[in-house]
Amino acid sequence: MRESIFSTSIRSFFKTLFAMLGIGLGIMLISALAAVFINTENQPETTFTPEIYPNAEGSRKVLSSSAPVILKVNIKGVIGTENLSMQSVRRLLVESREGTFKDNRVKAVILNIESPGGTVIDADGIYHALLAYKEMYKVPVYAYVDGLCASGGMYVASAADKIFASSISLIGSVGVIAPSFLNFTQLMDKIGVQALTLSAGKGKDELNPLRPWKPGEEDALKSIIEYYYHDFVNIVTSARPALSKEKLIEEYGAHVFPAPKAQEYGFIDVSGYSFNEALKELLKKIGIEDQFYQVYQLENKNWLNTLLNGNFSLLKGEVKHKLQLGNNYNPELMDQFLYLYRSEQ
Repeated sequence: MRESIFSTSIRSFFKTLFAMLGIGLGIMLISALAAVFINTENQPETTFTPEIYPNAEGSRKVLSSSAPVILKVNIKGVIGTENLSMQSVRRLLVESREGTFKDNRVKAVILNIESPGGTVIDADGIYHALLAYKEMYKVPVYAYVDGLCASGGMYVASAADKIFASSISLIGSVGVIAPSFLNFTQLMDKIGVQALTLSAGKGKDELNPLRPWKPGEEDALKSIIEYYYHDFVNIVTSARPALSKEKLIEEYGAHVFPAPKAQEYGFIDVSGYSFNEALKELLKKIGIEDQFYQVYQLENKNWLNTLLNGNFSLLKGEVKHKLQLGNNYNPELMDQFLYLYRSEQ
């Protein structure tokens, strides 16, 4: 039977489509392999792509390589997740002194913060990375809050010389929360299940969910929480001298406050500012009075790195499923001590 014109056309279409897909995938793989072999000492591997951000007047005009740079660092989302970890911020800061930014072009840093906080370790790591950068390169660091600066976000903001915020922003939540522990022993008794856990070392088996807890088992954990809390309080009140340490502990607690109230209490310097107004204040600080400067942010857009690092799940035959259990829930935060504001509680 002679094949219809329609069937022939459909078959030709799919042949062409699959050929194009094959060519595209081949180009991606060749490019990825080329990136491995072309990389030399004069071309260090980079994770971030420079992107020009509008200056205080809204201009994105490309200037010469001699123009001073204001580095915009986004602290957006939950701290401690893949795109906002101490490792990623440290890498970003390293790359801000290389390539187009070499020869000390970066003259100041402005943090753009919108975060509920996150892990104790990452908040502390980012805070100290910013302090080290500020000291090493003698650049001012300003922060602008655009929405929420809570808990670990406030910890990171403490690295800034000045903190500005929009009028509707919420700031504060100086506190720490430990991982949640469940006890299943009553349920196990009902269904007739027993468990045996072998351990060595005093306290190694503390808060085991498969046996009744003994009085005082939580004491060691409480001491860690207290240590992290007092460290947080000391860092914030040292960075924000107008913020009363006594009132922070006794009155303000781990609550968040609207920007005007946060300014009154000493959490921030100025409320009711836009990002551009905060940027203008930073420009005054470093003595730039004209428009001969660039605002850059570094974006993690390098798909080749994603491919080479094995994070391209489709090529690995993986499909990842995510179950959202709360506003700030993230499986990467499980079993960690957190400087995290939980709005659902």
